[in-house]
Amino acid sequence: MAEVSLFRLYVLRATYLLVAAGLLFYIWPGIIHHGPSVPNDAAVIRSLLGAVSVLALLGIRYPLQMLPVLFFEITWKTIWALAFALPLWRADRVDAETAQTARDCVPLVIVLIAIPWRYVFENYIAKRGDRWTN
Repeated sequence: MAEVSLFRLYVLRATYLLVAAGLLFYIWPGIIHHGPSVPNDAAVIRSLLGAVSVLALLGIRYPLQMLPVLFFEITWKTIWALAFALPLWRADRVDAETAQTARDCVPLVIVLIAIPWRYVFENYIAKRGDRWTN
């Protein structure tokens, strides 16, 4: 099994803290203080990202067990960039909101660097999956 250095564990913890803090400042005010006319899609997004922030806090204590939280961050941002931002950019139709979301996705680079990829490969890809039957 791939050994993860103590330094890498601290890098992961700092990454979880960065994710949690960013969401705390940008998402939680909209969760706590909102009017009755918040569109449902905005409410769902805030709730989902609020849950990610809580799980990221748990990642500070359990950095390897909570790696799926960082996988989720990578996945949704990649899907958004490829399915929505890239077509708008190609059509030269990027508005201010899309540009801001793209800037908000830049810290994804930190997540990609922080993840211990050898550990991920050995424990999520090469490792045999759980059994399906008795």
